[in-house]
Amino acid sequence: MTPDSPIPHPERPPLRVRHLGRQPYAATWQAMSAFTDNRTADTPDELWLLEHDPVFTLGQAGKMEHVLAPGDIPVIPVDRGGQVTYHGPGQIVGYPLIDLRRAGVGVRELVRRIEQALIDTLAHWQVAAERREGAPGVYVGEAKIAALGLRVRRGCSFHGLAFNVAMDLEPFGRINPCGYKGLAVTQLLDLGGPSQLADVETVLAEEFCRQFGFAAVPAAPLIPELPARAAV
Repeated sequence: MTPDSPIPHPERPPLRVRHLGRQPYAATWQAMSAFTDNRTADTPDELWLLEHDPVFTLGQAGKMEHVLAPGDIPVIPVDRGGQVTYHGPGQIVGYPLIDLRRAGVGVRELVRRIEQALIDTLAHWQVAAERREGAPGVYVGEAKIAALGLRVRRGCSFHGLAFNVAMDLEPFGRINPCGYKGLAVTQLLDLGGPSQLADVETVLAEEFCRQFGFAAVPAAPLIPELPARAAV
């Protein structure tokens, strides 16, 4: 079995996939943290797919010197790995809430399989993408199209990925993305892909399930801790 082959399962465990629309960052962070703290060994894994209101987030390794000119966009220090990144409308943010021990993967393999799901999603629109050793995320040529920033607590993952689809890329110029000065960023729309996030979310969920051997189970497009917002 190659490193990127999906993990075989005698029975495909369920993955609740929630399409949550556009959500404020802080409330979502609190909700996924509470989900992780309160889950039990029997709690089904979930994948949350959503957009955020404009925000810069600064990971645990983040340095404020990489936030160059935030302007009116808030900067929120958070408990994920990684440096500074931007979230905003037109970007798919995915939060895989996975019991890693039950899934049989470690953190390094978790990262690789999320990256592969993104690479395979891009391939649906004939976009050739790749990972880079030592720099988590997915790249098209010299430009980054998806960033990763994860946290594992009690053996379970939260936080996740940010995938540029059809957004205003200008705010990335206000930071050193992921701590790299001058790092170019790109998005699927500029590479010939669709402008509708829902179309891309569907493919991404399928590829994520394929990588981890899950069976997708549609779930309510809301959770109690989050306000009801407009759908993607």
